Amino acid sequence: MTKFTYTEKKDTRSGFGDGLLELGRTNPDVVGLCADLIGSLKMGAFQNEFPERFFQVGIAEANMIGLAAGMTIGGKIPFTGTFANFSTGRVYDQIRQSVAYSEKNVKICASHAGLTLGEDGATHQILEDIGMMKMLPNMTVINPCDYNQTKAATMAIADHHGPVYLRFGRPKVPIFTPADQKFEIGKALKLIEGSDVSIFATGHLVWEAIEAEAILAEEGIKAEVINIHTIKPLDVEAILESVGKTGCAVSAEEHQMNGGLGDSIAQTLALNNPSPLEMVAVNDSFGESGTPAQLMEKYGIDAKNIVSAVKRVMERK
Repeated sequence: MTKFTYTEKKDTRSGFGDGLLELGRTNPDVVGLCADLIGSLKMGAFQNEFPERFFQVGIAEANMIGLAAGMTIGGKIPFTGTFANFSTGRVYDQIRQSVAYSEKNVKICASHAGLTLGEDGATHQILEDIGMMKMLPNMTVINPCDYNQTKAATMAIADHHGPVYLRFGRPKVPIFTPADQKFEIGKALKLIEGSDVSIFATGHLVWEAIEAEAILAEEGIKAEVINIHTIKPLDVEAILESVGKTGCAVSAEEHQMNGGLGDSIAQTLALNNPSPLEMVAVNDSFGESGTPAQLMEKYGIDAKNIVSAVKRVMERK
């Protein structure tokens, strides 16, 4: 059985900032744009080292997306940075019309996503962004799980031609993936082999799934844990292979139940191999102020709730 441990916790937004800095040193076409949140997005190091390639647009997110779309025509690779709420909900029209429709090479990088934003409350804790972005034609949607994977994903999307939505967060979370990993867009990662149930997790919920697997193992339940870091394109083959073996599945995400990873997995199973599925996600609700741990427990998206979902779905086999 694979055992995952960690010695350090770090916020995933720092993985983005460090990845962007490294990109700046290796790819002269990479430029950064930020909507008055340089510190929060960890873009300061890039700005300091490459001031001529950094653009502070102020609190004008729609203009930022338009500027980024225009820069791609000149061969630049723009990385835009602001909170996930402002990266999607506030500028959806500009993304749809100026980026996705014409398949512009813009990287929309979004921090402070989900309930784990914590004390900032419901107005900033967007839980609909994955659904909004995955429905756009031409858009790639990526939700990495820790600092190392976020850094690797940031660097990988520069080599991918086309619009990308990269989602990450503020809280410090365990670093448990390799520092030297190669990030492959659209390729799920099997973390733990199992035969009784498949757990498909994304973002901050991957570590919760790992903790849930340890609890289940003590009860004799062999859970397979798979990191779905790319929501779109979805690794359909990995999902069908795992569920073909286990016969049931649980999805786990820091997002609304409607429109998220669970919906994509449900569609995949319905079309190819109808199987019992339970979804661990926020159930049609806005968030509220609180610590990340308090909110994850209250809204049912922690390891304990994944364990409960596994037991429910196994009874349906």
